[in-house]
Amino acid sequence: MFRKVLYPTDFSDPIRITLKYVKKLKEAGSEEVVILHVVEKGIIEAYEEAFAWAGKDVVAETEKLDEKLIEKAKKQMENDVAELEGLGFSVKIEIRIGNPWEEILKVADEEDVSLIVMGAHGCGRLSCELEKLIGSTAENVVRHSKMPVLIVR
Repeated sequence: MFRKVLYPTDFSDPIRITLKYVKKLKEAGSEEVVILHVVEKGIIEAYEEAFAWAGKDVVAETEKLDEKLIEKAKKQMENDVAELEGLGFSVKIEIRIGNPWEEILKVADEEDVSLIVMGAHGCGRLSCELEKLIGSTAENVVRHSKMPVLIVR
């Protein structure tokens, strides 16, 4: 039913719990997992301002930062990839820079996934009741997704 699953992660402990649910989907016939990490564009922009303020080459320093963040994310994904492959899943990793919920939906479309399985941190910055319940990124994914979304809390 859910042959290809998208598992977005920010590597935090609450989100890591979601991986247990992804693993269980093997029993339901899931074959592929796309692990996605999104580096928030706002973080990069903050560094760009700091580089400019320090008089550094903003483009060169930002490229170095992007490379470091991508390598760090790949390293953090290694154990998850090994565990999932050990269960018989085909695994692909994606690392993007941008708005997390928008990138999650882009990758879901590009990869033609049948299910998004994601964790939720809880209260966001806004007072929306749904957002307090599941978090702003998860809330936006649920609101805008064309495919089923499983939220793990």
